[in-house]
Amino acid sequence: MPRRARLLVPGVPLHLIQRGNNRSACFYAEEDYLFYLDNLKLQAELHGCAVHAWCLMTNHVHLLVTPLKPESASLMMKGLGQRFVQYINRTYDRSGTLWEGRFRSCLLQEEDYVLACYRYIEMNPVRAGMVEHPAEYRWSSYGANAHGLPSAIIEANPLYTQLGETDDLRASAYRELFRYQLDPGLVDQIRSATNGNYALGNARFASEVEQALGRRAVRGRAGRPKRSM
Repeated sequence: MPRRARLLVPGVPLHLIQRGNNRSACFYAEEDYLFYLDNLKLQAELHGCAVHAWCLMTNHVHLLVTPLKPESASLMMKGLGQRFVQYINRTYDRSGTLWEGRFRSCLLQEEDYVLACYRYIEMNPVRAGMVEHPAEYRWSSYGANAHGLPSAIIEANPLYTQLGETDDLRASAYRELFRYQLDPGLVDQIRSATNGNYALGNARFASEVEQALGRRAVRGRAGRPKRSM
């Protein structure tokens, strides 16, 4: 069965995930994380992707980006992935693939899901049992978004900017969001849409995406279609 074409729309936020091959580790030392982040900045700027949130786990990566062009995200991930694989293979005297094929992604309806996806991404280490609070995990954008730490990568999404009139007020309001756990149903929605390459939003949003791209943007119903009489 052919792979579904990705849903990529300029100006629409995109949550994407890339996993290590067979869930194997992708990062082994501090230098590996730093190399990835340096190249994320370069590739995002080169191909026109605004990066809003990120989290580097041991064996996978989460990003929340807004692409400026239809091909921006794909070109960014291609360049980033190739350079990182070359670096890892050279550094650790290994060969072969590192990533589990193509990255997975979903389009996000801004008003309902973008800030939730910020939290979903930066809460990954907590859900994995690695830390008790996202502030304790070094390799995510939580420090930049929640505490205003300097970042050469992060570009605020408009919904983040609307959290307050100043940087301090925005960071404070953002930290307040983390007092509450994401609803498990919402976590499942984000996972399902990302793994399936679907649009995450209401029926109007899905319809707009389908009209823009000319193909289905939500999961189809199981089973064979009904035959007309």
